Amino acid sequence: MSGTVEATVQYFGSAPEKPTFHAQDHRRDNWAPDIQLMRFYDARGSADPPRLDREGLALAEHKTKIRDFSTPSLSGPAYRRELEELIQGLTGASRVVAYSNGNMRFSPRSPHYKTGQNTQPAHFPHVDCTRSTSAGLVERPWFGVKKETLSPGQRLVGYNVWRVVSEPPHDQPLAVCDGRSVAREDLITADGVYDYGDKPWMTSEAFLVKHNPKHRWIYFSDMRPDEALIFRTFEASDGAIGIPHVAFVDPTCPPNATGRVSVEAHVYAIFDE
Repeated sequence: MSGTVEATVQYFGSAPEKPTFHAQDHRRDNWAPDIQLMRFYDARGSADPPRLDREGLALAEHKTKIRDFSTPSLSGPAYRRELEELIQGLTGASRVVAYSNGNMRFSPRSPHYKTGQNTQPAHFPHVDCTRSTSAGLVERPWFGVKKETLSPGQRLVGYNVWRVVSEPPHDQPLAVCDGRSVAREDLITADGVYDYGDKPWMTSEAFLVKHNPKHRWIYFSDMRPDEALIFRTFEASDGAIGIPHVAFVDPTCPPNATGRVSVEAHVYAIFDE
């Protein structure tokens, strides 16, 4: 790796019952954090960069034709088709389904911070879904995704495709944990509540993450809009888990840098073994 920085991570500490986190208002969360100082490895320029089939994450060159992710163009099929082609080309999957148009995220330095629905970066490590909420493995009515019927030998894997749409440097990069450094017992089943103001939208089961000194956090410095960070969110195989991710405050970012703006979308891929 080309360099490292140190920053704090709000791991899961304790909760009196099943943990609940509220994407819009974390004052309503019922769990206490375990704050740990962790090292983040910059994979930019690495001679042996992370791979989807090894660490569970990868950076890919990917020029999108979408010019403004805040417009209704994001809700159309164009970006989903781009992501399906990207993942199919990278993985050789027999079929890829992009099932979300993308969610904008704004760091606290951005004037759009805390505006819109579910737009805050998550400063606690988490995995977006469990086997009970993984698109393609179960019905996801809010995304309109049906459960897939897999043939013998087929495998279904979910991916998060994350892209910055602001220019570097970035005050709060996204870090992804090397999947080989994560144990199943590190993951704590929780409920994510995605309300907007007083309007309930949905609750979706996810994983919070306990501290493990073996965790190896990886990020790519100075990401550009023509790059995509891809990481595994779930897998149908027995024993396979999604990869935790977290936004962290980069202590080396200049104080006058503008706030990071990003967009993430989700796909799943079906492989014929």
